Amino acid sequence: MGTCCDWQSSIMSAFLFAPNVPGLDLLQLATDWRAGFFDEIHARFSRGEGPEDIDVTHRRVLDRLLEANGVNLQTWDNSLRKDLVAQWHVQRAWPDVIPALNRLRRHYFVVVLANGTTRLQLDILKSSGIPFHSAFSSQLLGHSKPDPAIYLKALELMQLKPENCAMVAAHAYDLRAAKKVGMRTIYICRTTEDLDENMQLIEDEVDMFFDGRSGDIASGLSMLVLGPEGHAIIDELSR
Repeated sequence: MGTCCDWQSSIMSAFLFAPNVPGLDLLQLATDWRAGFFDEIHARFSRGEGPEDIDVTHRRVLDRLLEANGVNLQTWDNSLRKDLVAQWHVQRAWPDVIPALNRLRRHYFVVVLANGTTRLQLDILKSSGIPFHSAFSSQLLGHSKPDPAIYLKALELMQLKPENCAMVAAHAYDLRAAKKVGMRTIYICRTTEDLDENMQLIEDEVDMFFDGRSGDIASGLSMLVLGPEGHAIIDELSR
């Protein structure tokens, strides 16, 4: 989600409809909500559990954070919290994403492989206008990232070899897992993702590293399709 979509703006806009709570840092709440989701995903993977409905995960994390911040759940009632969870289904693409994918999809398959439900992916594709050829969810494939099985299953369905594919992500854990199954790795640095990661370490680990933090149309994914470094790895994958 964070690779292609500015989820933070979406969630912050939804918070505007919530009752004011003195002292509650809404930006920090959004950041903690996102981080809490990843904590839940990794915890389930470490316990050997399968994918969970992402709406259920988001609701549980939100309730826990609100309680920890002393927010009255009668004020931020069930209806409001349901609407906040639903807001994750309504996303806006980063400015560089759609132009870059439109260029790539003329010659290559561009698909999304993500944790979550197929309905979440459909809603995000509809609201954002992101032109993926197809979408593979953890719900659909029966495995969650970073389980190697989810990458291998997607490759099997597309009838492609890992060495002829690149995983593009703003999440280091995702690329580390993809690399283990033989895929090439391309990191897109975003302001909202991997806040606790060392960017220099990531840059040393991946095949390509592009800075998308400016939010400019010429940054991020556009550097993959327009820059010489991007052309080199795309040409290599095409052989």
